[in-house]
Amino acid sequence: MTNKRIAVIGGGVSGLTSIKCCLEGGLEPVCFERTDDIGGLWRFQDNPEEGRASIYKSVIINTSKEMMCFSDYPIPDHFPNFMHNSQVLEYVRMYAKEFDLLKYIRFKTTVCSVKKRPDFSTSGQWEVVTESEGKKEMNVFDGVMVCIGHHTDAHLPLESFPGIKTFKGQYFHSRDYKNPEAFTGKRVIVIGIGNSGGDLAVEISHTAKQVFLSTRRGAWILNRVGDNGYPFDVLFSTRLNYFLRKICGESIQNKFMENKMNRKFNHELYGLKPKHRALSQHPTLNDDLPNRIISGFVKVKGNVKEFTETAAIFEDGSRENDIDAVIFATGYTFDFPFLEDSVRVVKNKISLYKMVFPPNLEKPTLAIIGLLQPLGAIFPISELQGRWVTQVFKGLKTLPSQSEMITDITKAKEKMEKRYVESQRHTIQADYIDAMEELADLVGVRPNLLSLAFTDPKLALQLLVGPCTPIQYRLQGPGKWDGARKAILTTDDRIRKPLMTRVVESSNSMTSTITMGMFMVAIALFAIIITYF
Repeated sequence: MTNKRIAVIGGGVSGLTSIKCCLEGGLEPVCFERTDDIGGLWRFQDNPEEGRASIYKSVIINTSKEMMCFSDYPIPDHFPNFMHNSQVLEYVRMYAKEFDLLKYIRFKTTVCSVKKRPDFSTSGQWEVVTESEGKKEMNVFDGVMVCIGHHTDAHLPLESFPGIKTFKGQYFHSRDYKNPEAFTGKRVIVIGIGNSGGDLAVEISHTAKQVFLSTRRGAWILNRVGDNGYPFDVLFSTRLNYFLRKICGESIQNKFMENKMNRKFNHELYGLKPKHRALSQHPTLNDDLPNRIISGFVKVKGNVKEFTETAAIFEDGSRENDIDAVIFATGYTFDFPFLEDSVRVVKNKISLYKMVFPPNLEKPTLAIIGLLQPLGAIFPISELQGRWVTQVFKGLKTLPSQSEMITDITKAKEKMEKRYVESQRHTIQADYIDAMEELADLVGVRPNLLSLAFTDPKLALQLLVGPCTPIQYRLQGPGKWDGARKAILTTDDRIRKPLMTRVVESSNSMTSTITMGMFMVAIALFAIIITYF
């Protein structure tokens, strides 16, 4: 029997891991990439390409290497914990080379349409029309994995800013920003305080005369550098914290996080405090923003009410004159026009079972990979999605009935709407551990802590109190990796390696005391969790 042929659309991170998942599952992938290279979002270019995500030259990833690696391919220990985009791309190329993925990619090939075959209700097959060098071609596939991300189409709401069309200065979306040199000596407004808006305000403030950071709601600011200098996500995303958050509830979580962030700097004093709670908006990560504010190079302002030819008038009545440039860091929209009626997107809202499968198809042979915005890393979530999807494509896993899937989708949407402030930005949110654990259950690779507590207590303790790294989902079940245990137990070594570039005398007695104390607390909490969960 011939292997099922799977069309993988997109050669970025999600596309590459989907190719690998297909190969591991005994499927035959064919990947279509519209450009001439892999990397997607992480391949910086001076000039933005149509239909492709675009980043600025200085971008540093917001998730640390231990939390964002593929589950059976740790990032080299000498790489920094938070990598520059060029290092992320280097890792992606290493991954593609290690698993020999490039030979399955057809470069410079655009997908024009994906349509059901006439016998779809029985075959589940798709007719995929592609175009390369002016020539169109149609191929039949048994399944389709769409891996094009959601940072391609700029959301530029000019209608919300009266007067912008007559503004004499420069204005554009942050997608088109590349470096700060062009703003030397200028007065610049950055609209939006997401991660891009914060980054651009900080970077431009090093060359501009003055930067104004305009925000409708304000934001809570997280740091990459957490307690004791460890990456914040390594400390935040642990199973122990996950269990405690479930016990304590959202209100206590919010209070704890807000107090912690305000100890770094008072958000009200800096004009950043929002009306919403910490967990009601996708967080903004920026270690440098408070420094630029306190030194006066960045001034936080409210929402812009209107523009004149040379000035901006804000909703509080204040006015800033002689503005030279306005940058809209206002996010992105996404759509899948080549899927026609198979998937509908309205204002960034989409109905997908577990954020992957359209519920309305007679056969589950179409999947969307990586279409979510987690409070954490996307790489490993896309990978787990790919592992689940290939099992479904092979018939090893089945989906619930259409009505059950729609009910699940509705509940997930209601939960999201209840938690987050209303925004096009908050339609595909996900919590990292929740998403990983749910997908791991579906794949059959979620670690069994209770069993490990008796057979491998050292590993079980690390899984409980240590970071919930992607490698944990290679310990057992389909796709088990023999190197997983060792890689998990040496996580701290890889975190410390790039930091310890100078030999210093360590305080062993203090370290031993702290370690023993943490160990005893962990044992006690572990016993409680095993008893009650």
